[in-house]
Amino acid sequence: MGDGDGWAGCGLGHTHWGRFGAAGLLPYHRDPGGQVWVLLQQRAWWGIGGGTWGMFGGALHSHEDPVTGALRETSEECTLDTSTVQVHGTSVEDHGGWSFTSVVGSLGELPRVGPASRETRRAEWVRAEDVTGRKLFEPFARSWPRLRDAMRGVTLVVDAANVVGARADGWWKDRAGANARLHDDLKALNAGVEGVPDGLVRFDRCFPEVVLVVEGAARSVADRQADGVRVEAAPGSGDDRIVDLVQDAGPDTAHLVVTADRELRRRCEAAGASVIGPRWLLDRL
Repeated sequence: MGDGDGWAGCGLGHTHWGRFGAAGLLPYHRDPGGQVWVLLQQRAWWGIGGGTWGMFGGALHSHEDPVTGALRETSEECTLDTSTVQVHGTSVEDHGGWSFTSVVGSLGELPRVGPASRETRRAEWVRAEDVTGRKLFEPFARSWPRLRDAMRGVTLVVDAANVVGARADGWWKDRAGANARLHDDLKALNAGVEGVPDGLVRFDRCFPEVVLVVEGAARSVADRQADGVRVEAAPGSGDDRIVDLVQDAGPDTAHLVVTADRELRRRCEAAGASVIGPRWLLDRL
């Protein structure tokens, strides 16, 4: 038992399990043939929604953020090694004073998963198109259409030369140093990003892969690979390297390119990426 275990009311007049809210994990895997599988829990007969299917999850404790809580609850209820889940984002269902956060993440393979507590009757990988054929836990049934469209990761591609030029920090005196400072500032995005443009992914907060594309004298920044920020040193034009990255996107990845360059915007959008200006990024650093 933790300090979050207990009942709570909400502004809509409902009663929910979880004094500080609740969270659940929706892990998915795309196999080599393109089939998407999601891991579902069949709830024990004795509990709320007994026998129905939904996400693993439960009450948050007072010291937990939703991602930590969802991973903990999942590891308590099934045998999935949650350290192998790459978390892509969260989606919040707000009831007014109480909320449930769905955490969406991917796995590189399809491991065997079984029950690990008396709360779980069965754990099963289900084809995405077959989910609605199950008898679903009512709250999960409400959120599934939104979550089904959110099973993608976001790659944030930063046009370093353009973003560096958008902030007056003396970059013209030391371009390599300005790019290094931008690299270090980008580490703040490891905590998640809010306000991703509509139509890219359906997350309230996403946890993107961050790629900083540098060129010219700033290529030395490539030696600073660490802390969740990948540096791509363009052998020639940084714009060309950015377009190459966008064109190589797989079905599980949505690209958001940060630049104010009009021609690069045109090329990236033609390749299927979304584009946003440097101010959006700088406001989040």
